[in-house]
Amino acid sequence: MRTASDLAASIDVALRRKPANVVLRGGRVFDLATGELRLADVALCGERIAAVGEGYEGVQAVDCAGKTLVPGFVDAHCHVESSLLTPFEWERAVLPHGITSAVCDPHELANVAGTRAIDYFRANAARMLLRLQVQIPSCVPALPSEENGAGALDAAALAPYAADSALAEFMNVPGVLAKEPGVLAKLAAFSGRGVDGHAPLADRDTLCALAAAGVVNDHESSSVAEALDKVRLGMTVLLRAGSVARDANALAPLLTLTLCDRLCLCTDDRDILDIRDEGHLDATIRAAIAQGCDPLAVYRAASLSPARHFGWRDRGLIAPGFLADIAILDDLAECRVAAVFCRGRAVGEEAFAARPPAPGPAPFLDSVRCKHLSAENFAPPENTRAIGVREGSLLTDDLPADGECSVGALVERHGGSGRIGRAWVRGFGLRQGALASTVGHDSHNLCVLGASPEDMAVAANALRECGGGFAVAIGGKVAGLLPLAVGGLMSAEPCEAVAGKLEALRAAARATGTPLANPFLALAFLPLPVIPAARLTLEGFLRV
Repeated sequence: MRTASDLAASIDVALRRKPANVVLRGGRVFDLATGELRLADVALCGERIAAVGEGYEGVQAVDCAGKTLVPGFVDAHCHVESSLLTPFEWERAVLPHGITSAVCDPHELANVAGTRAIDYFRANAARMLLRLQVQIPSCVPALPSEENGAGALDAAALAPYAADSALAEFMNVPGVLAKEPGVLAKLAAFSGRGVDGHAPLADRDTLCALAAAGVVNDHESSSVAEALDKVRLGMTVLLRAGSVARDANALAPLLTLTLCDRLCLCTDDRDILDIRDEGHLDATIRAAIAQGCDPLAVYRAASLSPARHFGWRDRGLIAPGFLADIAILDDLAECRVAAVFCRGRAVGEEAFAARPPAPGPAPFLDSVRCKHLSAENFAPPENTRAIGVREGSLLTDDLPADGECSVGALVERHGGSGRIGRAWVRGFGLRQGALASTVGHDSHNLCVLGASPEDMAVAANALRECGGGFAVAIGGKVAGLLPLAVGGLMSAEPCEAVAGKLEALRAAARATGTPLANPFLALAFLPLPVIPAARLTLEGFLRV
């Protein structure tokens, strides 16, 4: 809420009665309303833009000659936990890439720790520079048959958040279609704010039912035809460029001036190493323009369109009264970010150090409570079907088991039933060793894949002992380990340290023979029972 003194100060700057706090001088402003590129000064007053024009004076002047100014980017759907970082460190990683707003669904940690996770993310958001919109996880667990650490968050548990928050991706599509009372109660409680969707490969009637129930967007489209079906039914389509699912490349033909107001860019799940080496939404923008998309359409989908979709009238343009969230680019087509202003402040270590202290992760430690495991727990499965993993996609295939398969196992790790489900998995290409992860969407049980039951036990027990994370075992020894002690999902270390350890871990994983670029996130999605066509569950192989 802006105060009367805030408004008065902005008026004085706009009328040149007083200098701005900061003037971004001499750059080209990319006007996403008109498509114009024009030379202009941008005068900042507090957290807002007071004026755009020529000759403004400021207490501080920043030379932007030869550079292009664009509105800060909005990640329309993300899970911070998938970066492997706590929220404050995730912010340090993504803000320099121009991400000044993001819509976050904390359902990963919520599946481990329930409403404590929601409160933790909201407490972080209140202290961050970046504007983190924390939505409320709608499906904890993803399906009623799943075992997680939190149990079920029903409509009564979520009701206290309905006054000021929206409902995150609704994955229990069968529950919607069956009109389950608990599902309808959640949808009704948040109906005034819109509900995010999750409907991969849904048919037209299913999409109609979801839209009629209040679902307003979807980030699971993997083809142009699928995305267009959703747009035709009034949904906004989020083009995803994550670490595993890179659907934005296939959907790039949609990024036209006709459709861009119904499209937003998002990452969904992107780990710190990909953020460090490739970028964040800036990488998506760069790739789309390289594919021939109109830059105006692409930049609108990165900022103006999500701002309008989520009802934020103060974001998405560089104009008076809008938030002073601005990315300064060396090159518009390549989206090379030279500097970022967020809340009217230059983004850098000084600004990060000025944040109030972050909430501690202590409530989320000691979350791996399964028993010690042995090779006998990882005997080959009896079924003859296999889960076929696709590079660059969350979709899987239901295939016959053959000699190219590895053994996959899912171990209940929250201290509940202790069940272990097993299934054949094809596509990882393991010639030796084993991979293990306590990141297992969305219930986050312990997922293990291996060519050797002995190595599977070694990798699984390494995670049991360190409190969760990723592990590689070869020849009966731990060959690589990345501890993620915060809920078994995140590290409390700085983003630079986590990126370095993940890099070393991927190198260790390559020694198993896997050709996958990101084998641990591929492993993490094996247990997700709401994505077709086959998954690994505590019951074993499941055809979705």
